[in-house]
Amino acid sequence: MRAAPALALLLAACGSQPHAAQDTPGVRLEAAAVQAGLVTDPAKASLAGSWARDTDRVCVVADQGDTFRIGALIDYGEGQGCAASGTAQRRGDRVAVTFGACRFTAQFEGDRIVFPAEMPSVCDRLCTGRASLAALTVDHLSASASEAETLRAPSGKLLCLAGE
Repeated sequence: MRAAPALALLLAACGSQPHAAQDTPGVRLEAAAVQAGLVTDPAKASLAGSWARDTDRVCVVADQGDTFRIGALIDYGEGQGCAASGTAQRRGDRVAVTFGACRFTAQFEGDRIVFPAEMPSVCDRLCTGRASLAALTVDHLSASASEAETLRAPSGKLLCLAGE
């Protein structure tokens, strides 16, 4: 009988001493990789530039203040694709994206942008066929604004140029 309260206190103590976020092996390994230049430091990485993976493309160009112009293009051919343009604001490792009524938060990992796996249904209007912006993942190719400004929708519209 006496063991039950002691056991309860012992178990409670196990859960009350979490490791500090900076003191885990994973965090230390990530910090060492950033310091060695093996991994891009998301805090110092630029959001601007050209991003791509396979046939998926994203352009990001600085606009006014902390706002960027952003465009996304998915082209799977034969009426299967998405084209969107709008604005973005970086908030640490998150990017608030607005493509008109389609609004969501993407993950920014320094060398990669990942759209959420579940998108608002209004975003479906930006796509044709069975294509979707959901889980769009692109890698940073270039920080060149002039290169990013050349991304075009199939209609010819420049996706990251102001006033287009």
